[in-house]
Amino acid sequence: MRKEVAYGKIAIPFIWVGCVGAISFLEAWLKFTAPGVTLTIGLSIGKVVFAALNKVELTFAVLLALPWLFKRKIDWGTEVFYLVALAILILQSVWLLPLLSSHIDIYLAGKLPPPSNAHINFVVLEAVKLISLLLYGFKLLATWKL
Repeated sequence: MRKEVAYGKIAIPFIWVGCVGAISFLEAWLKFTAPGVTLTIGLSIGKVVFAALNKVELTFAVLLALPWLFKRKIDWGTEVFYLVALAILILQSVWLLPLLSSHIDIYLAGKLPPPSNAHINFVVLEAVKLISLLLYGFKLLATWKL
């Protein structure tokens, strides 16, 4: 693998971790502590921010998969962590984010959404995805040669 590809392949999981950590575990709850931010405003901001984060994450996932096209041998002991993160991202993209978005729309329409564990499921999956990406990044770093 060319050095430039290796640098990117190693950097992307850590950048992805930074994005998820900053948004999901900091911004998501912190915005509600700002003066003047109502639940309605906070939910509206969250909907936009998480939709944008999802697009960034999908881009990272594609970029990490590209080197597979040029490899003859894949180290599944390392790539399994990427695959876990990818599976979670797909699950969030096609199920949880649309569900949470519809709940926000219901709330913004002045109604209460039905009870759901979707938010808890999302947070748990975010934590697992974050750990998987960290492990993936460190495994890549451990195999990297200057």
